[in-house]
Amino acid sequence: MSAADGADRSLGQLVASATAEMSALMHDEIALAKAQLRQDVKRAGMGSGAFIAALAVLVFSLPMLSFALAYGINAWSGWHLSVCFVLSFAANVLVAVLLALIGLVMFKKAKKGKGPQKTVASAKETAAVLQNVKPHPRPVPASTTGLSMDKPADAKPVARSTS
Repeated sequence: MSAADGADRSLGQLVASATAEMSALMHDEIALAKAQLRQDVKRAGMGSGAFIAALAVLVFSLPMLSFALAYGINAWSGWHLSVCFVLSFAANVLVAVLLALIGLVMFKKAKKGKGPQKTVASAKETAAVLQNVKPHPRPVPASTTGLSMDKPADAKPVARSTS
């Protein structure tokens, strides 16, 4: 908006324009906060998914993996079959622990989520700008200065006697 445009607009139009712009700014701030919170929830969901994956590995793959691994160790080393099954179980537990640790790290990152930082920073910036706004100086009406409209501003008041 140029200075000429501002001079042609009434006070009501300027207030309406400022109100509309503040409303749009607040809507944008809310949308940004929602997006940041959505991202934090997504991280928490990924961490939970890793824990679920760890549980699924333990529950569903242990029987088949244990048999295959135990028979493979037996064929490779010639050890007793029970020792091979114990080693197979230990390998599966190790995989599950690694997945659980990955899930824990992801969950802690999501828990540390700093919330809508960009929104808070933007809102603080807006508040700082609005606090520094000063109204335009307005002429002081003559009635508040003790001068009448008839007298010039540089006229000295006449002293009156109280008798």
